[in-house]
Amino acid sequence: MSQIIYVFDAYGTLFDVHSAVAGLKPEIGAQADRLSEIWRAKTLEYTWIHALSGKPASFRKCLKNALGFAAEATGGLSSETMQKLIEAYDTLGAFPEVKDALLALKKKRARLAILSNGDPDMIDKAVRSAGLEAMFDHLLSVSEVGVFKPSARVYRLAMTKFGAAREDVTFVSSNRWDVAGASAFGFRTVWVNRSGAPDEYADMPASLAVKDLNGLPLLQPGPG
Repeated sequence: MSQIIYVFDAYGTLFDVHSAVAGLKPEIGAQADRLSEIWRAKTLEYTWIHALSGKPASFRKCLKNALGFAAEATGGLSSETMQKLIEAYDTLGAFPEVKDALLALKKKRARLAILSNGDPDMIDKAVRSAGLEAMFDHLLSVSEVGVFKPSARVYRLAMTKFGAAREDVTFVSSNRWDVAGASAFGFRTVWVNRSGAPDEYADMPASLAVKDLNGLPLLQPGPG
């Protein structure tokens, strides 16, 4: 029987990755915004390198290594501030519309999951901190398959957990590269383009682009 399934990326899609630095701007100083951008970009880069090289790593390790680089690139941080930033990933702020948007899908009997590069404890803590624990059928970490996105093994994990066909799964992410990976795997995809960025990966298009989760429709399952 066909199901209506929405699988969400976590960081940048449900949770504001820049809220970690924003909460510590007085300690960080004028370079805070630049630090946050470098930290995010390097974290993603490190996950891709580990995925392509076949050398497993935890997301927290990538996060720490990327922060070390970002701190050096922007003038340095105390060890205390760096530790606070790492810990802040456990309590990242959810975007304002997230809870209501998820609740609307739940009311329409959609099944929901998170599929994240984050370590299991990090995902669990962030979800609980945001008060979203009742929203999801599954909290899925790439640690179950030992490789980061956009490996096909990661997207297959979501399909397997629900016992669903690919066409039943709608994958939602603010990261265009993540949308490309899920699209190549065969999921329907929604790109949450919060920043109004230009589109890319024309050969791996999103099924739909929206400004935020308020624009998320209830897509019906595929045939089956």
